[in-house]
Amino acid sequence: MKDPIERVVTSLRNSQLLRLFFITLLALLLQIPISMISGLVAERQERREQAVTEVSAKWGTAQSITGPVLVVPYVHRGTEIVNGQPLARSEHRNAILLAEELSIHGIMKSEVRHRGIFSVPVYKLGLQLEGEFARPQFAELGVGASDVEWSRAHVAVGISDARAIQESTTLTWNGKRIGFLPGIGGFPEGGTGIHAPVAITDTTQRVRFSFPLSLNGSVRTDVVPFARTTVFDLNGDYPHPSFQGKWLPTERTVSDAAFRARWSVPFLGRSYPQAWSSDAAMSGMIDSSRFGVALMNPVDQYHMTTRSVKYAFLFILLTFATLWLIEVLAGVRVHPIQYLMLGGALCVFYLLELALSEHLGFPVAYTIASAAVVGMVGAYSVSIVGRATRALGIAASVALLYAYLYLLLMNEDYALVIGSVGLFAILGAIMYATRRVDWYAVRTRAIETPVGD
Repeated sequence: MKDPIERVVTSLRNSQLLRLFFITLLALLLQIPISMISGLVAERQERREQAVTEVSAKWGTAQSITGPVLVVPYVHRGTEIVNGQPLARSEHRNAILLAEELSIHGIMKSEVRHRGIFSVPVYKLGLQLEGEFARPQFAELGVGASDVEWSRAHVAVGISDARAIQESTTLTWNGKRIGFLPGIGGFPEGGTGIHAPVAITDTTQRVRFSFPLSLNGSVRTDVVPFARTTVFDLNGDYPHPSFQGKWLPTERTVSDAAFRARWSVPFLGRSYPQAWSSDAAMSGMIDSSRFGVALMNPVDQYHMTTRSVKYAFLFILLTFATLWLIEVLAGVRVHPIQYLMLGGALCVFYLLELALSEHLGFPVAYTIASAAVVGMVGAYSVSIVGRATRALGIAASVALLYAYLYLLLMNEDYALVIGSVGLFAILGAIMYATRRVDWYAVRTRAIETPVGD
């Protein structure tokens, strides 16, 4: 006669409901190494960003062009009450005037620089800017004609990384050539950049201008719509452009070797006027109106690995469920440690995926990692379930899960639909496979069936 404790242990060991509970608990336990792998992905991604920063610091950072603008200093006069008496005050301010028309034509030649195992897209950007300024209307700013300091007028161009300017440039102002000087002058919203003193008076009507600009940069470039009508034409040789910002191109063509984009932006769509005083806070509104292009990696291995890790618990649970169904249907017995071994192999997949993708790219790394894990799971399952056909079924189910995951990762826009339909199909398959199982009789058969049969 069995000891009472032994009878309890035997009952627990042969309770399929309790085994299912412990299998779920094991899947949850395996989230500890999965979380550690997630942390490793974040760490490697941070190292990649550091590599981008290091290369950009030497070559040129993402370039943002703000301008050109016409800056005209003036004297602001007012009164201030001091000790109950009005006191006249005056201070120097700058009027920031935008162009009537601005046309920017750009040619981007890209290349890839490396820092260790990390690659960074960089470019050489050649711009030709031209347009027209109208006669300044200072009455709209409440400035008297006698307070305008025309002799100190200048054109300013904000360049986010002026250090990366490759060639000296000159401004053609109504047919006269004027050399640019370092610094942004009286245009603080431009950050860093260049400026050129220009000749303009209260009798000037309209002024045509043009100038070239040659810059090094990396990852991204953008401009702002600083005219009543801003047209930006950009031709590049990068095959994977990502058009970003407040406006998308009105026309664009993208091929395997190059792209062309054209923006046409009217001033009505932005949130700042054609003219303002330097005491107005415009930086936030200007920054929100930027548009341009980023040089993107079509398959970011860190982003893809992060997404795949999010499905780890589901995939471990489904693999365990497959093994548990074989236990139920075939009457074999699998030890919890064997479940953990299989779960460990599934965890190693994400580590292999991450490590190999840094050298081979994500698609190749995913294929190699999934094939290696499927082979390991299949070989180990032979010793667990006792028959090659059963082991082949487990390996095939894992292979299908990895194929299903790859489909999810490659179709991010349709991931919810694919995931929902897939889970519905998996649940349906489990229900179909167990439709004839007498769950009340499973306990008895499990006790009577020899281990490994």
